[in-house]
Amino acid sequence: MPVRLRFLFLLGIFLVWGDLAWSQKSNFDSAYVEEQPEVLGLRLYFSKKYTDLVVYVPKEDRKYVYRPNSGNNLGLGFTHQKFTLNVAFPVPFLNQSRQKDWPFYLDLQSHIYPKKMIIDLFGQFYEGYTLSSDQLENSDEDYLREDLKLRQYGVNFNYLFFGEKISLQASFNQSMIQKRSAFSPFLGFEIYGGNMKGDSLVIPSFEAQSNFNFIKARYLQAGPNAGLAGTWIFGKGFFLTGVASANLSLGLAEWENDVRIFRKVGVIPTFFLRGFAGYNSRRFSVNANYILKNLELVRGGPFEQAVNTGNYRINLVYKLNVSEKFRNKFRKVNPVRLIDKDL
Repeated sequence: MPVRLRFLFLLGIFLVWGDLAWSQKSNFDSAYVEEQPEVLGLRLYFSKKYTDLVVYVPKEDRKYVYRPNSGNNLGLGFTHQKFTLNVAFPVPFLNQSRQKDWPFYLDLQSHIYPKKMIIDLFGQFYEGYTLSSDQLENSDEDYLREDLKLRQYGVNFNYLFFGEKISLQASFNQSMIQKRSAFSPFLGFEIYGGNMKGDSLVIPSFEAQSNFNFIKARYLQAGPNAGLAGTWIFGKGFFLTGVASANLSLGLAEWENDVRIFRKVGVIPTFFLRGFAGYNSRRFSVNANYILKNLELVRGGPFEQAVNTGNYRINLVYKLNVSEKFRNKFRKVNPVRLIDKDL
């Protein structure tokens, strides 16, 4: 399949399933969660997604962090009848430091929070990275790598043991209201794979780091994870939500440079953190959230890398009680109705 068609296919999947609040026949515990399927939530938001490539310097407290040419986005969205759609674009006044005319990038992330589950989907296609001058010992200028490419695919799934009492949708897209504080442990599984490559060695030659330098790298790793999710409600509508998990993955990694190809199989720990904070009521919501997936790769001799994915967002949400006529018309075209016959 051509690259452009593959991008469009993946984009279609993420538009349909991204932020989609899967429905289930059993309801949340009404003493803890107030559901609002018939309310129309209109959203204005600021966001940024990124996937950093981190190269550690062996036996030193140093690292090279390559940052992508991603932008600060301004977006609009809505949530109604358990369906959420968000569309955002980088705007010039928020992106003064971006490199102009660099290759196209695409970062697809879906964070889905049905009752008793946490599901994350990743499809990231980055071209063009920058190494800031403050990380370099032998240069006062940023090191620009327009040719450096990174591809990553991933799936994360978790089961919340007390998911009927805690709604991560209330914290993430404000389609519900968490009425009382609640906590739940969870267990799950994740799998990630990807590659990175440049037209030349990744670390600049003037840094004299040839012993752990590489041109290409590939990886695949998977394993179980466990964690805890909790929301603390205070005041009248204020909330703090945290979700943290640790993973132990069996991984395979391969590096290639001008001299040889090196492969390594091993076990490596990683982590996943989420934080949500703000105010959420029946009429409006103001909140911020941050998601960070740390993916340490298998360490093979001098090769030590990590691929860290982040997503932060600030939301302003206004909720409307729409007419029955509007609700009935939307119900006929709502894609969620394909999996929820009760809508």
